[in-house]
Amino acid sequence: MKPGDHPEFFRLPPPPGRSRESRIVLDEMGRFWNGPVPIDHPGMATAFASWITTHPDDGRFILTNGYDWTYFTVKDAPFFVKHVSSSSVGTVLRLFDGTEEPLDPRAVTVSEQGVLYARVKGGRFEARLSPAAQKEMVDAIVEGDGGVPHVRVGAEQHPIRERSAAAK
Repeated sequence: MKPGDHPEFFRLPPPPGRSRESRIVLDEMGRFWNGPVPIDHPGMATAFASWITTHPDDGRFILTNGYDWTYFTVKDAPFFVKHVSSSSVGTVLRLFDGTEEPLDPRAVTVSEQGVLYARVKGGRFEARLSPAAQKEMVDAIVEGDGGVPHVRVGAEQHPIRERSAAAK
């Protein structure tokens, strides 16, 4: 059992002389920064990606490893899809935290800039598709009624909705 499993863990004050606020930023391309310094160690970046959640009281984004936690800034989406593949169960997303999960074709949106987003982690979070992942979706995107793009999974087609700021 980790301290983070205790119900009061996220209500405890920070260690003496410390703050729960950090200079850590997750940018629009899925890169972590500590102030002006990129966090370019692959293991550390993957660890940070696997620690993303929201604070249970205020809903702000935090990083937690179960032993400590801190607030951090998310510039766009809190998760990123690195690759997309097809399997017998449908389309599978490989996220930047090293996990894989099935695509929910009903929850794909597109930004004004043409960037695709999907809901991940049981629909709790939004994930931005990397350029490589977006290219890998090309066979799953079809033109639907009225020229509206749809995601095709098997015989089903689901419209791709416009992304709204509220979707984050």
